[in-house]
Amino acid sequence: MPKAPCETNDFDWRERGVLPDDRSATCISAEVIAMADGDATIRLDQGGINARILAKEAKVDFRRVESASRKIQTMFCSPEVKRLFVRYFNSMQLNAYLISVIARTTLPHAVIEKVEGALKAQLEKLHAEVNEAIDSAEALCKTHGITRLATYDTEPLALEVKVISSFGRRYLELMTRVDQLMPMLETLAIDEVIEVAQLDLQKALAKKSVRQVAGAARNFAGGLRQRMNAMAEGDPSQPGSGKGEEGEAGAGAPSAQAGTPTDDSDAASVATGNSAESPADGAADTKPTQTRQKRRSPTSAESTSQANAIPLGP
Repeated sequence: MPKAPCETNDFDWRERGVLPDDRSATCISAEVIAMADGDATIRLDQGGINARILAKEAKVDFRRVESASRKIQTMFCSPEVKRLFVRYFNSMQLNAYLISVIARTTLPHAVIEKVEGALKAQLEKLHAEVNEAIDSAEALCKTHGITRLATYDTEPLALEVKVISSFGRRYLELMTRVDQLMPMLETLAIDEVIEVAQLDLQKALAKKSVRQVAGAARNFAGGLRQRMNAMAEGDPSQPGSGKGEEGEAGAGAPSAQAGTPTDDSDAASVATGNSAESPADGAADTKPTQTRQKRRSPTSAESTSQANAIPLGP
């Protein structure tokens, strides 16, 4: 007996599902991705710049630091502050640790408090200057109707910063404020509110404020280290000398930093300052060698080589 038509699917007139053509959907999704990433005709940085910045600088030795630290999530966008942070922040913290912790165990507390007060005053002064620059840039943006600031297309430098003192915290806040100022200056230059020369000048002043703090901490720590070494050698003139206190407190002033280099490559060994040789020890060690060299008369070959080594000129 033949089956009824209803038992087969030959006469099923219900609308069957048809697979849609997904080529249009693919194009739309590609357009959305391109709009999210920006201009699809250019190739942007994917973190390579940050890797080069971090790989270029040497790591600061914190193995002798026993203080607790606050972990603060931080993100820098401007290329200037990225490099300033990597180069100066941890070395400044190490110098501040020598001032507040290591030197306090050997030198009078009055000396340490005077140095700490001078460093804190300089931080507050630079904070005020950077805040004033930010307020001026905001006023210019409002005056010229700028509502959207320029942004950096490179990947931001995001990391967890370990802060071991109040000086480190204030220094990190100063860097964050400078990082906030940089895109505002870039926006004003793009809209021709300020000239490129003025942009370079304002950037240089902002970067100088960051370097000044690191230089002051380095100078203070160096002065205290010398006094600690002198006390270890038994020099009675160092502990109670008021002249030495004024020298350490004034070492971080802008006038004292005018001729000092800004390289912090030696700051990694600050915590081991007690083991450094003093100038007196170096002179005592080299004196016999110099005497022996004076007694020995140079040969003809040595005299010829010395004469050839003298640079030509008046």
